[in-house]
Amino acid sequence: MTKKIKHPETIGLHGGDYRSDPATTSVAVPIYQTTSYQFKDAKTAANLFGLKEFGNIYTRINNPTCDVLEKRVAALEGGMAAVAVGSGQAASAFCVQNVAQAGDNIVSSTDLYGGTVNLFKNTLRMQGIEVRFADPTDPKNFEKLTDEKTRAYYGESCPNPYLRVFPIKEVADIGKKRGIPLIIDNTAAPVICKPLEHGAAVVMHSLTKYIAGHGTSIGGIIVDGGTFDWVKDPKRQPLYNTPDPSYNGAIWGRDVPKMTGANVAFAVRARVVLLRDLGAPLSPFNAFQIIQGLETVALRMKQHCANAEKVVKFLESQKKVKNVIYPTNHQGEIRERAKRYMNGGYGSLVGMDLGSKEAGAKFIDNLKLLYHVANIGDARSLAIHPASTTHSQLNEKQLQEAGVTPGYVRLSIGIEHPDDIIADIEQALAA
Repeated sequence: MTKKIKHPETIGLHGGDYRSDPATTSVAVPIYQTTSYQFKDAKTAANLFGLKEFGNIYTRINNPTCDVLEKRVAALEGGMAAVAVGSGQAASAFCVQNVAQAGDNIVSSTDLYGGTVNLFKNTLRMQGIEVRFADPTDPKNFEKLTDEKTRAYYGESCPNPYLRVFPIKEVADIGKKRGIPLIIDNTAAPVICKPLEHGAAVVMHSLTKYIAGHGTSIGGIIVDGGTFDWVKDPKRQPLYNTPDPSYNGAIWGRDVPKMTGANVAFAVRARVVLLRDLGAPLSPFNAFQIIQGLETVALRMKQHCANAEKVVKFLESQKKVKNVIYPTNHQGEIRERAKRYMNGGYGSLVGMDLGSKEAGAKFIDNLKLLYHVANIGDARSLAIHPASTTHSQLNEKQLQEAGVTPGYVRLSIGIEHPDDIIADIEQALAA
């Protein structure tokens, strides 16, 4: 089915190979709320554990409900395989841990979600993985920070708060020459941005946001594009070219294509090593909830984007708003990147600078319709003051680098009628 359909509106409902439940013929995807699975016989069990065949072993590693979600998101992104995990943070961590070990480094964009910055600067550092930060304004900055221990490049397609669209192809091309994959967090731009089409090797999402879309369930996912050559430069990618003692010396870059017939070593290793050893699986119930959101994400994104553009136009007319931040409000090459890499809209995230911390706090407290929550991508419109919340772990220099000014307020524009959204913003500014 996946190969026959290209439109995201259809993929959200029919992507992957699920048509109906083979046991019951249920059209809705069942919630397989189980920890374990009965093995056919001793030989089958041995084959499953030895990766001689693939199937259900334990829900920490895979689950039939999660499997449907994985295949549909992979189809939505144009990838070959996906691995669902318990949160977007887990997906970010797994993406790095799946290529780098103690003593290695990755080069990441400076334009990142605050939680990712903390993960990269602190937690991964304590694990022995260095993250070097490059300003994506000039893609060559990634090249400048690369050495023989660099295992991956990392960026966000549309990072907040700057909302500067990442130079996907430019950085991917630099990486390909050196055997370095580009990993893109596409959380803020599902449907409207397709990083794999522009050279990214891996895409991840916080499913919690737009794909789930209703603020009910946390989840993350990693999509393997299936195009990166993991064995071309064995020294560059040692985790895929040296024997893994935890699987009887399996060499992932060599053996996975033989086992599966597909170039999905990244996805397979993430599942059978990281999920097995570190956990962080997505629960079947949350997978079911996220599937409901996935079915309408393409339609919602159209409304999100249309509403956001109307809000931007309104904010630009307000004297109390010192600056409006939106992908198309940048100048020069950065503005062109938004046009180049985003199709069908520029996302629902809108930033505005009200000049001071006090003004930002007052605006937040005066909102009646918009919710004050630490989330994006909800069907509801949301607002938050990043300097005191999502980016509060950063020092002054880091806040400046991230584009978080004292008066910066981030809006995540929902799918309500735009007149109602604007009316609430207007009264909050006037109060």
